[in-house]
Amino acid sequence: MTYTTARKQGSVALTKVMSATEAAHLVRDGDTVLVDGSGGGVNEPGLVLLALADRFLRESHPTRLTIVHPSGIGDGQGGGIDYLAHPGLVSRVIGGHWNWCSRMQALATSEQIEAYCLPQGVISHLFRAIAGGKPGVFTHVGLGTFVDPRIDGGRLNAKAKDQLVETIEIRGREYLFYPSFKVDVAIIRGTTADAFGNITMEGEGLYAETLAAAQAARNSGGRVIAQVKTLVKAGELDPRIVKVPGTVVDAVVVNPDQRLSFLTQQDPSLTGALRVSSTDIPALPLNERKIIARRAAFELHSGDVANLGYGMPDGVATVLAEEGLSDHVTFTLEQGHYGGVPATGADFGMARNQMAMIDAGAQFDFYDGGGLDVAVLSFAQVDPKGNVNVSKFGGRIAGIGGFVNIAQGAKRVVFVGTLRAGKQTVSITGDGISVQHEAKSPKFVSAVEQISFGGAYALQREVPVTYVTERAVFELAEDGLVLTEVAAGLDLERDVLQQMEFRPRIAAALKTMDARLFATMPMGLQLAPRPAGTERY
Repeated sequence: MTYTTARKQGSVALTKVMSATEAAHLVRDGDTVLVDGSGGGVNEPGLVLLALADRFLRESHPTRLTIVHPSGIGDGQGGGIDYLAHPGLVSRVIGGHWNWCSRMQALATSEQIEAYCLPQGVISHLFRAIAGGKPGVFTHVGLGTFVDPRIDGGRLNAKAKDQLVETIEIRGREYLFYPSFKVDVAIIRGTTADAFGNITMEGEGLYAETLAAAQAARNSGGRVIAQVKTLVKAGELDPRIVKVPGTVVDAVVVNPDQRLSFLTQQDPSLTGALRVSSTDIPALPLNERKIIARRAAFELHSGDVANLGYGMPDGVATVLAEEGLSDHVTFTLEQGHYGGVPATGADFGMARNQMAMIDAGAQFDFYDGGGLDVAVLSFAQVDPKGNVNVSKFGGRIAGIGGFVNIAQGAKRVVFVGTLRAGKQTVSITGDGISVQHEAKSPKFVSAVEQISFGGAYALQREVPVTYVTERAVFELAEDGLVLTEVAAGLDLERDVLQQMEFRPRIAAALKTMDARLFATMPMGLQLAPRPAGTERY
């Protein structure tokens, strides 16, 4: 690799700019490699990952890599982490989210690699712990879930045998301990770099763990590779917007074709450079998703600080925009956003009209410490005890992302999803719903395949939990799931109870779901005030 001399105001430094191919040679056999970014190509250093894969296919090196990524990275079509999905190149993956990387999933399910899943926030905090020379992360996050070593310990397949999580008691209280580990390489992404390796992120839709990942590698004696879109001369960057100092960066790879995400080439409203009118946010079409998002919105209070999970929950923000209530709730994202309207689909993780954007690790501090009033999250399976699975089902490894941190930190939790999985045909009648063609598989099952959220842990913490579907609403009680509402137009026995693998207790005062949920026009929603004693001034 070639270094050239850069001069600025009498100072002399070696430029760290090199090609992706050269940077790939910084990775050695057996290295532990941190890859930062988010799903859908957001903040993804894809050019470097592709060069690393190309080197392996040419040279059969590097081999036996351990890949660590806190969020999902990929496009579901071979990009992101899937660039590295070659037997021999990777031997172990510790990922917070796996849904975007189908090829790496296939290596895991076929037992060709060791596969682990840890909470996104825990991995984020591990980067900081490693950077600070700390023994690891002590936290309540993961207790009572599949991450708990008394259940699965975060292991996703039989080949994964190591213990990455331990139980520990401190001052009479139980915690999980996630030990630190040595980092050999961090691969990160920014927007602009100078020849000294200083990195800014003004053109990115989130900050993720970029700084913490770089510091973790540097303080482990490892190497840091930063992919950027633009290169400027040394000394030209405003130090106030430098997110990663060049001191911790070893290589800068310039990719002038770098996209904001796989879906979006560029959009200043998603980087915070441009504000848009709420009228520019299109309303959801009237379908099952909108019905569910509307009913979930009923669970919000004016003044709430909320988190919306990936997928169906992001429709709640769109519903509030349609109702003219966007400024009544502060939506946050685990990627570090406060306020605004979260983006949807492959752009999830970014937001429009956000008030603030902070590092993911700091956001998870806020979440883990109980800063969220309410969380709206998806479910894939629910069992009679109120346990929820989003991480492993139907032969798929989806992972958990920030789900566990969010669900175990929020003061109230709302889970959303259709009653059954698969394609269904329904008719929305104006004040209710009818089912013409039933979906294939039940989601309310006798036992979840993996515990991503523990009902018992929620009851222990006295956290109210609601489960919203297009046909019915359930709540968690001491004796398990309770059916509290059903939509008009349905036969309770045929369309709800027989579509579940268990019979929940039916509330004595069973209600009919609000007719406004099924109307074509805005609902005229008014959010309830915050409960007494929880007001903010």
